Amino acid sequence: VETDDQTALVSKPRNKGGNSNLASAGFNIINSIIGSGIIGLPYSMKEAGFPLGVLLLFGVAYITDYSIILLIKGGNLSNTNTYQELVRKTYGLVGYLILSTLQFLYPFIAMISYNIITGDTLTKVFQRIPGVGPDNVLTDRHFIILLTTIIFTLPISLYRDIAKLGKVSLISLILTVVILIIVMVRTVTFSPQVPRSENAWIFAKSNALQAVGVMSFAFICNHNSFLIYGSLEEPTLKNWSRVTHVSVSLAVVISVAFVACGYMTFTGYTEGDIFENYCRDDNLATFGRFCYGVTVILTFPLECFVTREVIANVFCHGNLSTVFHIVVTVIIIAVATGVSLVYDCLGIVLELNGVLSATPLVFIIPTACYLKLSKERWNHSDNLISCLILAVGVLVMTVGFVLTILHPQECSHGKEMFYCFPSNVS
Repeated sequence: VETDDQTALVSKPRNKGGNSNLASAGFNIINSIIGSGIIGLPYSMKEAGFPLGVLLLFGVAYITDYSIILLIKGGNLSNTNTYQELVRKTYGLVGYLILSTLQFLYPFIAMISYNIITGDTLTKVFQRIPGVGPDNVLTDRHFIILLTTIIFTLPISLYRDIAKLGKVSLISLILTVVILIIVMVRTVTFSPQVPRSENAWIFAKSNALQAVGVMSFAFICNHNSFLIYGSLEEPTLKNWSRVTHVSVSLAVVISVAFVACGYMTFTGYTEGDIFENYCRDDNLATFGRFCYGVTVILTFPLECFVTREVIANVFCHGNLSTVFHIVVTVIIIAVATGVSLVYDCLGIVLELNGVLSATPLVFIIPTACYLKLSKERWNHSDNLISCLILAVGVLVMTVGFVLTILHPQECSHGKEMFYCFPSNVS
């Protein structure tokens, strides 16, 4: 049991709060969790084995829930308002620079993956429009990425208040539920056309740790937790715990339903982007691709907020003038867009970003900070759970990275699957 002094310290608000009610903050958390990562979750079942994969997914969800509450506890104990300040006060300049690098890289690479997904999905959508041939500009992924960036992601990313993204995140959540329904329908109507792969339902497979990397990528929202917490009208640990539990629970329900239906349909043929598995002439899947493309576009600004905040904290003491706010935003988006124009393989991006950036941000750093700040006995439950999560994080990061390098995912970008040609299926 926490001491009265410590309970008071971690429960009281440290600032006057922002403009978000609990629902709006919850939508931002859920949107951050089920952004681009959810599309790769069925692939993580292929990597880990479906039964073990589902268990690992629940484990990652629990650790995510626990660690983002632990982050705010650590922030209150150290009287800090950002992830970077917390680590600087706990582990000095070296820790601060390592955290800043990771906290910049994760959302920045996520932005690149969002653009790759946008290019992949929307070009397939536009190909289904009558009169749009293969030479049409709407089927050029480079044009689509540039168009969506200029019209949608850049203007939304220029907001200064993350609370304003609450309604955007609600729209994204509704579209995600629509996508889930489409995947469920196709499980019933399309899976008989897909032949079963060998050992499709084996309990565990050798790439389980790589799968945890993909799951960590999908579930991470630690990098923007302080931003969302600070946007609450009443930023207290009680309110934060409540919104976190509900948001993560809803996200895990959606994710488990999504992975079950996606993996049941394609088993061992599941790709890093599950929409790559559906045939191009599938109109319902095409509508799902459109919804997912919009969802990703609406999630992009959340990641841009974080990258911009990291730059502001490192170079400008946390404050950007209006001009610098615009300049930094434009530069971040321009570089992310440039990289996504020349690189188009999603699976390896999800895996590497998961094990190298997401895992330390979710598993390692929040627990390491809390363990150093905690005044509780060594055998207090928070300390014991933190030690366990820290050890798991180190294991996943090191082994997952080695396995990803030794056994990288093949990139089948743009390739029509064999079962889309019935004459090829025995």
